[in-house]
Amino acid sequence: MILIIKNDKKDEVGKLIQWIKSQGLDVHMSEGQNTTIVGLIGDTSRVDIDLISSLDIVESVKRIQEPYKKANRKFHPNDTVVEVGGVKIGGDNFTLIAGPCSVETRDQIVGIARAVRASGAVMLRGGAFKPRTSPYAFQGLGAEGIELLKEARRVTGLPIVTEIMNFSQLDLFNDVDMIQVGARNMQNFDLLKALGQSDKPILLKRGLANTIEEWLMSAEYIMSKGNEKIVLCERGIRTFEPLTRNTLDLSAIPLVKELTHLPVIVDPSHASGLARLVAPLSLAAVGAGSDGLIIEVHNDPPHALCDGAQSIRPEQFDAIVGKIKAILPIVGKK
Repeated sequence: MILIIKNDKKDEVGKLIQWIKSQGLDVHMSEGQNTTIVGLIGDTSRVDIDLISSLDIVESVKRIQEPYKKANRKFHPNDTVVEVGGVKIGGDNFTLIAGPCSVETRDQIVGIARAVRASGAVMLRGGAFKPRTSPYAFQGLGAEGIELLKEARRVTGLPIVTEIMNFSQLDLFNDVDMIQVGARNMQNFDLLKALGQSDKPILLKRGLANTIEEWLMSAEYIMSKGNEKIVLCERGIRTFEPLTRNTLDLSAIPLVKELTHLPVIVDPSHASGLARLVAPLSLAAVGAGSDGLIIEVHNDPPHALCDGAQSIRPEQFDAIVGKIKAILPIVGKK
């Protein structure tokens, strides 16, 4: 349930909130330029909607049917902008994140970081811990990989984002700018609750076969514990189509932006698993209204230790960025 407060009654909100909490409910406040919204969280069936509507302070009352509350745009009409190491994601900002699937060596990660920064990337991605389908595949460098990412940040100034596998690793991520929750961990609820108690921005990828509502409920898990700095990432879902690794759900971008105030970016690399499709999928994602892209870039894809087939070279990334810049004014992004 949400309450729209009259503009000339904002000074009386404190007493109203006190009364709502006395009913055993929690409250989420959202103040826009012209509207103040009080969201009621909990079992609102006990609340008399007619009584609430009759209060002089209340302009209108709406019941919310969706199970996600804090992530709901009805609670928070204005776009949320998440700041990561000085980089803004959301609103009218378009954010480019790039880097290799996995961190391999110092020269590799620093070299790629320099290249993508020169082309326009404002954040560096790189896997230190790698969830792999095969137990015999390269699993990442672990803590050493995080140290190499930090070295690349020191050299280039790019904030870093890398994936966490388990909440027991949280201490290793103290100096990481943004923590990624991968597709396989989207419904790892213990991890989500632990991240909700941190103050780190979270990049939450959609699961391989999850609905939009399930995705937003995972964001709700994090937000319910106090951390509202979440960026959603559409990375393709598993379908019956065998020609691509996954199927990029472009329709999810405008739909999710209708349903939630959280920023939504796209991963065109995992979406198809094919390097030659990264450019057209990137441009399609821009046109569909995404708030940014996270792209896998490697200096030597044929010899990459992880996902070389979907990685593009730095010069290809540079060409894609040039085309993106031409489209951004059309979609109202900068």
